[in-house]
Amino acid sequence: MRKHDHALLAPGREGSGRTLHAPSGGRSRSHLPHVDDRLAPPETRVEYLDGAELFAAPADPPHATQHFDLTYVLGAHVAKGYRGAVDMLTRTDEASDYAPDASIFAQKPDRSGRRRLEELAFEVCDKQALAVPTGKARRLIERGVRRVFCILVKQRRVLEWSRETDGWRPLPKDAVIDDPCLVRPLPIQSLLDAASSDDAVARALLDKRVPALVEAVAEGEARGEARGEARGEARGEARGEARGEARGEARGEARGAAIGELRMAQRAIITVLRSRGIDVPAGVARAIAGCDDVNKLQRWLAKAATATTAAEVVARSRRKR
Repeated sequence: MRKHDHALLAPGREGSGRTLHAPSGGRSRSHLPHVDDRLAPPETRVEYLDGAELFAAPADPPHATQHFDLTYVLGAHVAKGYRGAVDMLTRTDEASDYAPDASIFAQKPDRSGRRRLEELAFEVCDKQALAVPTGKARRLIERGVRRVFCILVKQRRVLEWSRETDGWRPLPKDAVIDDPCLVRPLPIQSLLDAASSDDAVARALLDKRVPALVEAVAEGEARGEARGEARGEARGEARGEARGEARGEARGEARGAAIGELRMAQRAIITVLRSRGIDVPAGVARAIAGCDDVNKLQRWLAKAATATTAAEVVARSRRKR
């Protein structure tokens, strides 16, 4: 893994940063409502913060696209034993019940069989005053959420809530978020840049050792070696030069690597769709298998993370006249 200048470690983990501890004192959690006890009506856009009713309005780009990029990258990084969620309501106290834009929580239920409090929470802020996510972050931390982040769309910055200062602290763009909830450190840049997002997602899925990806990489390497050796021998014999074999091997390996990348992307799309419970018809599977454009396959892989049907992934976008 490439070294980063800054690694943001989870509270309590060993590292170069200071160890953070949950705040003591304050309201007793034993007297608080359960995180699943609703104050806001589920499946609506109503939220409550300190007794005030809030309306979570739909978004336009770039706010809406930032939501997509966040869930795309975050979903690939969720570690085993944890679950990601989008707009999941959390009751933080008697007068507050609202939904972080994205969150990660332990998959195993608590002793009562109900879902556990999230450990990481993310907010996306564009035109909304920072005071609103600030109030939400403070309540989430008081409830016991370990870490809360805020993405400022216009400023292209990521903030993390600090218990020490009771406020936001900016994170360097070359930093990573290192946390037990994540399969690998999450680069801050991948939350702000689409190109970096694809790289981060691919590395996270490989770290998870998704069977289809592991198999595709192995097949690509095997084919590259076999073709490189065959071409190298043929050209070496024809030319009578040792360099013919070397060049043949190099070109074969490059070709094999390219084919392996295609196969890996094709299988990744189908794996993501099926892991989300979406059926992949034979026609869609053939369209994916027949595509030899890596850039198009990467776009399809991004669409597979949020599509409601497999057909949406390979559908052509309408061009504006």
